[in-house]
Amino acid sequence: MNVKKDLNKTIFREYDIRGEYKTQIDSDTAYTVGLAFGTKIRSLGKKECVVGHDNRLSGEELTNALLEGILSTGVDVKFLGLVTTPMYYFACLHLQIDCGVMVTASHNPVNDNGFKIAVENYDNICGEKVKELYDIAVHGEFAVGTGSLQHVDVREAYLKRLTRDIQLERRLKVVIDPANATTSTLVHDVFDKLNLDVTYINDVSDGSFPSHHPDPSVPENMIQLREKILELGADLGIGYDGDGDRLGIIDEAGNIVAIDTFMAIVWDDIFETAKNKTALFDVKCSKQLEDEILRLGGTPFIYRTGNSYLKYKVKEMDLTFGGELSGHVFFRDKWDGFDSGIYASLRLMEILSKTGKKLSELYSHLNVYFSTPEIKVKTTEEKKFKIVDSVLEHCKEKGIEMITVDGVRAKYEDGWALVRASNTGPNLTLRFEAKTEERLEALKREYMGLVDELNR
Repeated sequence: MNVKKDLNKTIFREYDIRGEYKTQIDSDTAYTVGLAFGTKIRSLGKKECVVGHDNRLSGEELTNALLEGILSTGVDVKFLGLVTTPMYYFACLHLQIDCGVMVTASHNPVNDNGFKIAVENYDNICGEKVKELYDIAVHGEFAVGTGSLQHVDVREAYLKRLTRDIQLERRLKVVIDPANATTSTLVHDVFDKLNLDVTYINDVSDGSFPSHHPDPSVPENMIQLREKILELGADLGIGYDGDGDRLGIIDEAGNIVAIDTFMAIVWDDIFETAKNKTALFDVKCSKQLEDEILRLGGTPFIYRTGNSYLKYKVKEMDLTFGGELSGHVFFRDKWDGFDSGIYASLRLMEILSKTGKKLSELYSHLNVYFSTPEIKVKTTEEKKFKIVDSVLEHCKEKGIEMITVDGVRAKYEDGWALVRASNTGPNLTLRFEAKTEERLEALKREYMGLVDELNR
């Protein structure tokens, strides 16, 4: 392997390192990232870490190069092999090693890959800490040593932990779609052993993702799952993303259950026993969730988007539960605080089984709002922040109340408009919500028009 002299700075993103295999990330990139990571944790007095990879086709090649870089800095590696990201998180806790690298591009296109990195306290680096790793990599002065490689299997321990505290009082008919991604290596060993009638689709591991893209937050990726639920008359369906830390949900009638709706269902279930009744969720979530938290007597806490930020904040504030619209949710009552799509789906099944209700009945009492999906607007890395600043000034001039923890969420009595800079590419993310469809269209027209004008 060779040190990558012309390292692509754009792959060092807000939450992780991620880019297209071969054109942006190759073996030399992975080797250099390994050198920088090993140098960083050596500077913190650490001499061991955890490494795993998902089932993307480039995973083994990049992981081998990464390992070579880490080992050459004198860091010992506990190597997990093929695992989901939640399995990697579990391994770090199980082994009591608070730093490591997971080789994954999560739900990105099939040709992408990347690295989720923790250097201390079990937390994935984000923001300035990602940039710091880039600086170490391009500076080129790396720690030197000879680390050891030990293969570690945490599969059985993880499977036991997933189901340890789950009680299913009623047999449910469930459809599971792992999208040929990494959870396909686990789902049978989890769900076949429970009081469930389970049907699987796309459950053969294949990193080319032949059936559909592994991102359950996109409705078209849930079509096969929906069709199977309706065909079988199932109680619910669950889809997972590429590395298994997110989920998507469909009810018995074939309706997509938004993750903020799922969070409201969870809060209805845990509120009385929750030690901390502050509910953390990101700026993209519906007011429906905020309304339900207030109805229960809790405290809504709106925070910035990004699983690294939310996971850290949930831990920092010692919260019972939190999550974001994309499908990352963090349980800290009967679970260890990290995001696992499989565990989140087990909690939903547990709620369903003990209530005896249909899934649609669990959220039928929530306030109804009309909302758009996330709208991506292409721009440039330079312009996206300037546009957000201009939207902020526009709202200030009009005296509009705002939440500015992540972009601008303009608040009105009958709705809201969100404009934020994407953390993963040269895009703006917009979302709108209102009490009526007419008001929704008016908000969308106003802010889309403003953004289009600023983006010229």
